Amino acid sequence: MGAADRPALVIAGPTASGKSALALAVAEEFGGTVINADSLQVYAVLRVLTARPTAGDEARAPHRLYGVLDPAEACSAARWRDLAAAAMDEAWQSGRLPVVVGGTGLYLRALIDGLSPIPEIPAEVREEARARLEDLGNAAFHAELARLDPVMAARLDAGNSQRLARAWEVRVATGRSLAAWQAEPPRGGVAAAWQALTLMPPRDDLYAACDGRFRRMVEAGALAEVEALLARRLDPALPAMKALGVPELAAHLEGGLDLDAAVARATQATRHYAKRQLTWFRHQMPAAHPIAEQFSESLPVRIFPFIRRFLLTHG
Repeated sequence: MGAADRPALVIAGPTASGKSALALAVAEEFGGTVINADSLQVYAVLRVLTARPTAGDEARAPHRLYGVLDPAEACSAARWRDLAAAAMDEAWQSGRLPVVVGGTGLYLRALIDGLSPIPEIPAEVREEARARLEDLGNAAFHAELARLDPVMAARLDAGNSQRLARAWEVRVATGRSLAAWQAEPPRGGVAAAWQALTLMPPRDDLYAACDGRFRRMVEAGALAEVEALLARRLDPALPAMKALGVPELAAHLEGGLDLDAAVARATQATRHYAKRQLTWFRHQMPAAHPIAEQFSESLPVRIFPFIRRFLLTHG
């Protein structure tokens, strides 16, 4: 069997759509290894707040890349891609089906298609970018970027701090515009027979699931998780510090918001994120097999024949 004939499943979709439950059911039915493609579930904190699989779920099928990094680290798409490729190789060598599950579109694109060949940016340049952004403010930093890289500055809104800093650091470290790097063919995708499924529930159903799940997270210990994270006194720019619900619950713990207001803000942020994910998957993964419903106990039985046909062709 050639590398491109090895079967691999992707189960994608917005937060609270039931991806993890479907991935577990698929892994149990087809001898799979569940591989995390959520950019925040890779961190060894916030199990409740990031909706990581429970210990009981992890015991039902092999799970990889959950809670493997310290929150003091920033995981890039390239680093995750390399970790996921190794996890997929391990699964294939064990005769198991890789079941990649998550809602981080950039990670999935990196794994399937590869990434633009942008060199690794030195840590000191990244730190300088963020320090200058903080010192100058967004508007002045955007003006500085316009002098350095007018193409990227024209593409970016002055309010998008993360992308402004990224464009600045790439131009300074490499001498080329991020736009020029992005125009090059992507590299490093994993050769496999890919089949993607996207859970795309009706928006009202998804929003209701987002609301209910966040309240359950608070009841299940999310506040204690955020309190422990804050005790680390980490850089607020790190991904784990910006996880959905962390800023809002942190504001409550620090006395700036009552709990009901924090929960309301966090659920609204979760809804906005879910909406962006729906749009991304609709436009960026058009070849995926859409499932226009929320996960339910009956869904696996109905989707298993589709997966079985795929595996008969490529297994």
